[in-house]
Amino acid sequence: MSTASPSSPLSPSGRQPSGERGPIRTAVVGFGLSGSVFHAPLIAADSRYSLEVIATSDAGRQAAAVDRYPGVKTVPDAEAVLAMAGDLDLVVLGTPPATHYPLAKAALEAGLDVVVDKPFAVTSAEGVELTTLAENLHRVLTVFQNRRWDGDFLTVQGLLDAGALGQVMRFESRFERWSPEVSKAWKAEATAATGGGVLFDLGTHLLDQALELFGPGQIVHAELNARRPGENTDDDCFLVLKHGSGVLSHLWMNMLCAQQGPRFRVLGSEGAFTKHGVDPQEPYIVAGGGPLDEEYGVEAPEWAGQLGRDGHLDRVSTERGAYPEFYRILADKITDGGAASDLPLPVDPAGPVEVLKLIEQARAIA
Repeated sequence: MSTASPSSPLSPSGRQPSGERGPIRTAVVGFGLSGSVFHAPLIAADSRYSLEVIATSDAGRQAAAVDRYPGVKTVPDAEAVLAMAGDLDLVVLGTPPATHYPLAKAALEAGLDVVVDKPFAVTSAEGVELTTLAENLHRVLTVFQNRRWDGDFLTVQGLLDAGALGQVMRFESRFERWSPEVSKAWKAEATAATGGGVLFDLGTHLLDQALELFGPGQIVHAELNARRPGENTDDDCFLVLKHGSGVLSHLWMNMLCAQQGPRFRVLGSEGAFTKHGVDPQEPYIVAGGGPLDEEYGVEAPEWAGQLGRDGHLDRVSTERGAYPEFYRILADKITDGGAASDLPLPVDPAGPVEVLKLIEQARAIA
């Protein structure tokens, strides 16, 4: 939402025509893992955005933000960002899940377009309310389901589109880690009602990917366990999602896993695909790389998956990961007129709302 002078021509949406607007003035709220590793680097790497503000109450993170992004303004909290709404176009919420609904609502009502990190909200009802509010206010609202652009997921998607497996019968997907201690204070205190637990964290990605590949479904089995000392919610979960298409998705998420299974195993009538390892984009940024680097998103060849049948296996190189696509698609949408544009959102909020409904089903079953 670029602010126009009284004499500037405006589009029907109230925005400046795309050819006359400047960069998308953006604030990132939260500078932990989400803000510092995912959002800020992707935004700063895209010339159609201007990273104006980073909100964090942590003095060390404020210093790190200014050091990495000279000229950025740091403020202590979301309230300070909302006070600057007239000088911003977009706010990105990389804050704990319980804050997503109230902060997104306040930002929409302040006239801003909004990116919400996953999980979209802590209930599907909150997600529906935010979606309706954005529609009524003619604002852009989307959810950062970045793992739709994992290289391994893009590889699976390509194989399915090519019919390489025949008719898929079962889809297995895992996010498993060895993290025997709860690492963050807010995670140690969070409950299911406030967005705590691995089902909200990693499970949100697994469910979203399954729905993207195989369409709507229902949870038919759920195991939710808390294994680690100090875990209030869940850190070891297994779900079975039965899709209307007939595919069964088996989904594991575990924070106390000493030996990890395949990231993906897809079983079809003509063959199977098995893939180990985790998309390299996050660790590459953590190590100091950037989204514009030639090596960004490129997985080492030894992690290539295997396609075929036992005794007749072919290595399949992993597609390059592409998290920057999220912000590229979003910039297209905003500069084309925002909510009035016919261009797609990077992630339609309706999908994450369905994910929240499945999480609610899983909790009811378990």
